[in-house]
Amino acid sequence: MFSHFIFFFAGGLGTSGVHVSKSSRIYPNQCFCRSIQTETYNVVRGSYIPKTETKNQNEAKEKDDPSKSLENMGAFQKLPMVMPSIDILHSALKTAKRVSPTKGIANIAKRERNRGAKQLDTLMKELAVRLRTYLEGFPKKEYLHPYECSLIELTLGDGKYEEVLRKVDTLRKKVVSLGKEHASLCAKSLTKRDAEESLSEGMKKVEEAYIHQAKAVDDLLHIAKTLRAMPVVDLDKPTLCLVGAPNVGKSSLVRILSTGKPEICNYPFTTRGILMGHIVLNYQHFQVTDTPGLLRRSDDDRNNLEKLTLAVLSHLPTAVLFVHDLSGECGTSPSDQFAIYKEMKERYGNHLWLNVVSKCDLLKESPVTFSTENCDHDDIELHKYRRFGPDGALLVSVKDDIGLSELKERVHEMLVSQMTRIKEQKTATEET
Repeated sequence: MFSHFIFFFAGGLGTSGVHVSKSSRIYPNQCFCRSIQTETYNVVRGSYIPKTETKNQNEAKEKDDPSKSLENMGAFQKLPMVMPSIDILHSALKTAKRVSPTKGIANIAKRERNRGAKQLDTLMKELAVRLRTYLEGFPKKEYLHPYECSLIELTLGDGKYEEVLRKVDTLRKKVVSLGKEHASLCAKSLTKRDAEESLSEGMKKVEEAYIHQAKAVDDLLHIAKTLRAMPVVDLDKPTLCLVGAPNVGKSSLVRILSTGKPEICNYPFTTRGILMGHIVLNYQHFQVTDTPGLLRRSDDDRNNLEKLTLAVLSHLPTAVLFVHDLSGECGTSPSDQFAIYKEMKERYGNHLWLNVVSKCDLLKESPVTFSTENCDHDDIELHKYRRFGPDGALLVSVKDDIGLSELKERVHEMLVSQMTRIKEQKTATEET
């Protein structure tokens, strides 16, 4: 979310500057200004929330009601920048080897013991503190918005996020344990040679242990890059979600409704990704997302792309633009599209909804029939759907510019209604 600033203007009475009277009383210029509105952020139990109260007030409020942190998104964009594992090691080794013994130690053996213990302690801290900082910067899933939790599971795989964090923490503990152990052994050396050998052995052990489990750090680096690339959805801004079977023309409608080129967010599990952008209608700004296509099958058989669509519908306050293609070009039969539509309408009927039949320029008097399609003529509802789509559906054609003006008007009306819904829900939440 962006901070909003209102600039202030200062005006003086009479001439500018300071006015001095005979009695040497000073009258400063009068300044008329509006308050500057700013927004800062706090990390509360791994989640990022706007800071509008004092630190103590925020902590007390979160302690009483930790669920408040679920109402905001954008935690992915606050993830720390993770260095490659080999760079972390080389930096730590370089820093440790520059450490000198404490000044004033005349005895050679004591000086070498002191140097070795300090270098091992520095190596341990350079590695462990950095890893701990990374761990503290990755929020726990239970404090994330449900939509962000879904993105983690669908993008990384179920349990992968927690597994990598556990491995990094295990590596941190191992480095601390070995570092302390060998620093202690070095400090107890009897001779200069023993101290040098203890230092060399300790450095080798810590380095080997780190390298052995360093893949966890590189996995964390990959996770950070992946999650930071995820689109941010503003829960206070109405969102239009295009839904339908694959290749029904959703992306074309996104480009028609969007101003400029939509922001493309490529997810790692697909080269097709999803479109996430903004639309402007009558000087009002809204969000729009083109979701992956749905197939006619059970949830257990759906791939991660389809589950992403369901996550958007389940967890985000969206208005639905359901796109149907009855021309026979999309590859999904009208009867299958009808089944998908009925299922989604039954599950997510509480969303504001608009049906659109795309590619209407290709519709024929006799509907296209697939060889595998259900052609039961006794099913009057399906027969009607195959010709005209659902009741009240808007027929459009991007190619021939049919129905696009009406589509924009209908979308604008729906998003304005969605905005009213969001405000009402927010007010009701604040009152409770």
